[in-house]
Amino acid sequence: MSGVGPVEPGEGTRAWDAAEPPPPQDLGQPYGRLVALYARHRRAALASATAAVLVAGGGYLYATRPHEPPAGPAPYPAQAVDITYLGREGTPAGAPRGSFSFGMKVTALSGPPITVVRISQPYAGLALTSVPKPPFRARTGFGHKIVFTLHVTECAHTPRNAGLPFLDVTLRNTRAIEDHSFILGERYAHDLSEALQVACSNE
Repeated sequence: MSGVGPVEPGEGTRAWDAAEPPPPQDLGQPYGRLVALYARHRRAALASATAAVLVAGGGYLYATRPHEPPAGPAPYPAQAVDITYLGREGTPAGAPRGSFSFGMKVTALSGPPITVVRISQPYAGLALTSVPKPPFRARTGFGHKIVFTLHVTECAHTPRNAGLPFLDVTLRNTRAIEDHSFILGERYAHDLSEALQVACSNE
């Protein structure tokens, strides 16, 4: 009797005889390279992306922060200066007969520095000089002492009883140049009248 033994598997029918696994699905050569590159540098890529997000967020916050309004123009020089009468001063050596001196303080209160361009007075019978001699600059917040000397040139054209004597001062800053008349007050009026009476007493 002939028997039939177990059926032997044919070549290539066993599981371990199967061919090599199929190659991965072709996603395109450039895409595959990017995936491989990302896999190798994942930490660096994540750090770069995080930094980019932070920079973009910071730029947005900077661009949308509240802005202070731009500074306005500088004040007119006469509005930003204070002139204070200090009193009688000694007449400088070599001054002509009939001269007398007074002191005043010029203070720039705000804004850019102010230049004192000219100091004069309105009476035809008087001439004026000052130390320091204009032009000179007054820095903001600092008081600058000026000694001005009046010289009588003609008594007939001087005010014997000056009620509200003033000085004409030309001022300049970055905004404007302007002439302004400063009334120095009752003390100056009294001292000026007294000095004029002494200077012109012989006449």
